[in-house]
Amino acid sequence: MLRAHEFDGLVVDLPTHTPALLRQVLLPVVLHALGRPRDRAEWARRFHAGHFTREEQDKLCAYLEKRRARFDLFDAEAPFAQVGGLHTAKQETKGSALLVATAASGNNVPLFASRTEGDPLPLTPAQAARWLLHAHCWDTAAIKSGAADDPQAKAGKTTGNPTGPLGALGVIVPVGCNLYETLMLNLPIGAQPGDDLPQWAREPLKPAWKVRAATGLLDLWTWQARRIRLIPEETDDGTRVSRVVLCAGDRLEAIPEWEPHTAWAFAKAPKSATGTLRRPQRHAPGKAAWRGLQALLASERQDRDGAFETSVLLRQLAGLQAEDLIGFDYPLQVETIGITYGNQSAVVEDILFDSIPLPVSALRAEEDAYTVLLEVTEQAEDLAKAVNNLSADLRRAAGADPIPWDKGQRPGEFVLHALDPLVRRFLIGVRASADDADLLERGRIAWEKAARDRTWEVAERLLATATRGEFGGRTIEKDGRQLTYRLATAEQNFRRRLKATLPRCAPAAGNFVEDMSAATAPVA
Repeated sequence: MLRAHEFDGLVVDLPTHTPALLRQVLLPVVLHALGRPRDRAEWARRFHAGHFTREEQDKLCAYLEKRRARFDLFDAEAPFAQVGGLHTAKQETKGSALLVATAASGNNVPLFASRTEGDPLPLTPAQAARWLLHAHCWDTAAIKSGAADDPQAKAGKTTGNPTGPLGALGVIVPVGCNLYETLMLNLPIGAQPGDDLPQWAREPLKPAWKVRAATGLLDLWTWQARRIRLIPEETDDGTRVSRVVLCAGDRLEAIPEWEPHTAWAFAKAPKSATGTLRRPQRHAPGKAAWRGLQALLASERQDRDGAFETSVLLRQLAGLQAEDLIGFDYPLQVETIGITYGNQSAVVEDILFDSIPLPVSALRAEEDAYTVLLEVTEQAEDLAKAVNNLSADLRRAAGADPIPWDKGQRPGEFVLHALDPLVRRFLIGVRASADDADLLERGRIAWEKAARDRTWEVAERLLATATRGEFGGRTIEKDGRQLTYRLATAEQNFRRRLKATLPRCAPAAGNFVEDMSAATAPVA
């Protein structure tokens, strides 16, 4: 940690380990030992220092030395992030695979897994520590073993357990040029509650758990969502953990509004209540992070998909950029991380991860970069819809029904896949040219030309498969009107939608081959 500036970042087995390590160890240590930045000026001073100063390093060393015993993974009385002596009434233990999200255990059996629940999974102490923290953040829900001294356990079990706290979020992590900058980018600015402490500065945990609110960031980041004990054993390869005890842990009353690592969505409250409900915006499976820019860039924004608010940390960056405390061209990356659960959140279905370059200036609604990025992402979605409509019209002309939106793979997905590298290049270009309106406009023209050609490539494949039936078409009656679907009409409608979506490179009247041969300018 003292040399964080010398490392690009964390190397992890799974993307979900990154927020677990940041929140359960690194950020709380920095925050508790050095304190929060009191204002933007102090944050900027610490950030631009580029590394921990000698004084800060001394404080961190003294802090860790003072609490050395509480970081002992196998301490008999207060093992790190565990409960000493934890056991069930029948002294049962389970395989260490119970901690590992990607390993077969109980109902959680990954598709094509190479091992079964009966196979031992010996973990090194380092591996066990990482998966221990991962379980506190992401563990599945449903029934857990009941601890022997837990008064709320019934028949040796505890029911109604939610997932780990991060399982309810669409996690957003700002990432800098090195680990030190990443730590600073994830430190909120402002006062810190006096009674807020990390788990290792509190009394050792007992088996009994409770439902309560988090007292502050240190409590939230080191939240003990499970009661766990790792059982070490000596092997020929050294100390290994093959058996664990995992029981119910503390439950959050609600996700606090100051949770820094998620964006928010607003929905109308039920009829029995008033106002709106604010809930974490979760990531959609199979959807690139740039397709959710409307939530990442919104300080508080209403659009056609609903109302959104960006994360505390990205909103903080917008304020820092407004005061020129961080440059508009800073190479910020944003990682989006999540888990999709299935079967009443008792199994892990998928792990979601993406990383995109995000221009800092685009976090401010008054900047041109903000408008440009939202327009580009909306254009990409509209191009996918245009190809889906083309497909639907062609299928109707052939006498078939359109592909349902929730079944099968619609051709618009191929458009989004083709546009993905263009959008990512455009994000980098905007970061470098956010203060040059002329360069931004040239980039938009180049984007539209490239996007038009990629879209036509997908559309051409649909048109090339047209049969005699689509040429002749089909007439149907709908709502008292006669509608005729044929190839010519489908292509005409597609051209009209394309022209409306990409006004800067609207093609002149011509044939399909001419449109396809148009030059593709590089994206800025």
